Amino acid sequence: MLIGVIADDFTGASDIASSLASGVDGKGGLSTIQFLGVPGEDAPKDVDAGVISLKSRSIAADEAIRQSIAAVDWLLKAGVEQVFFKYCSTFDSTTKGNIGPVAEALAERLGASKVIFCPSFPANGRTVYQGNLFVHDVPLSESGMAHHPLTPMRDSDIRRVLQSQTSRKVGHLPYQVVQGGAERIKKALTEAQEPFIVVDAISDDDLVRLAESQAGAPLVTGGSAIAAGLAENFVRRGHARSGADHAEVIDGPEIVIAGSCSGATLKQIEQHKVKHPELAVDVDAIMSGKAGVETYLPFLLENSGKAPLLHSSAPPEELERIQKHYGGTEVAERLDRLFGDIAAKAVASGVRRVVVAGGETSGAVASALGFSSLRVGRQIDPGVPVLISTTKKPVALALKSGNFGAPDFFEKALNSMVTS
Repeated sequence: MLIGVIADDFTGASDIASSLASGVDGKGGLSTIQFLGVPGEDAPKDVDAGVISLKSRSIAADEAIRQSIAAVDWLLKAGVEQVFFKYCSTFDSTTKGNIGPVAEALAERLGASKVIFCPSFPANGRTVYQGNLFVHDVPLSESGMAHHPLTPMRDSDIRRVLQSQTSRKVGHLPYQVVQGGAERIKKALTEAQEPFIVVDAISDDDLVRLAESQAGAPLVTGGSAIAAGLAENFVRRGHARSGADHAEVIDGPEIVIAGSCSGATLKQIEQHKVKHPELAVDVDAIMSGKAGVETYLPFLLENSGKAPLLHSSAPPEELERIQKHYGGTEVAERLDRLFGDIAAKAVASGVRRVVVAGGETSGAVASALGFSSLRVGRQIDPGVPVLISTTKKPVALALKSGNFGAPDFFEKALNSMVTS
């Protein structure tokens, strides 16, 4: 295995797995497999890139570190030459972590003296300039991420955000240096006094230059977009063997589940329900115990063939009411458990295509399904591939971060699973 990834949530793992498999400009990168948690067996021999999906973004920092170190130890045993710590392109975290604490632990374990931080994902409107993270033309703190129920992002300067999470000094590599190319970037990083360095990047070309500068670095951190360039480093050396398998076809009953309240997901729900059955979860009934799996599973199964959508997404004002009444963490955990149980029972009943919106929801669904690994297939939208379970009767998944995907994503994802 050439490169190993530790992703702090399941949709992020799918996102970077897609980048590694597609390579620069979609020309083909590394044969890639996504593992759901730290594997209990040795790594496959015919895989270039292994992506370990954790659900460590919002848990206690000590536990996030423990899981991440277990993951890196498994990857080192598999012989990886480089480790990538993947977090969200909106730098989802709190003042206590978990990006800073996990990065510190990984840097110490790998002996990395200089570590870059670059969440930029230009294709999805995330860019870093002068150390500040933008979502399209809006500073992060003015985007919908300011209202995230678990990791509200109210500061756009990720230098400050990261510094609040780590005892290591945080520096900055400006855009002018990045434009100068890989050698200039390497020189600037060598000369930097700070061990952790936030890097500007506003285009895919910037990320390719940055990735080239990281060839041979023991640890890289960032969003998924830089991974295509990291894959290209190995392709350039002639070490890559194959790209993603784009020909797998999975047909059969389908369901769509959405637990995200992001603007992108709300638009996707509105478009999908015009042509397909849709049902909103009654959060008050769930929290009071008056509704559960048996309330909603029949809706999905009875509408097989019609791409039924079950969701808990709500506009900001309703979300605020629910969080104030029940507590944001309690609601999120209850709904994630509900969706995971529903997905598991649906697959047991014959469902073979599952589309999920929302990082935490995707993690809950993937955990409930119990698949140990997933092959990476074709890209649906930037950052979201088709994933195929490595089971005797394969199931196709699309695990989408709340902010990702075009308005017609749900239908596009289901169609991508049945076309060769």
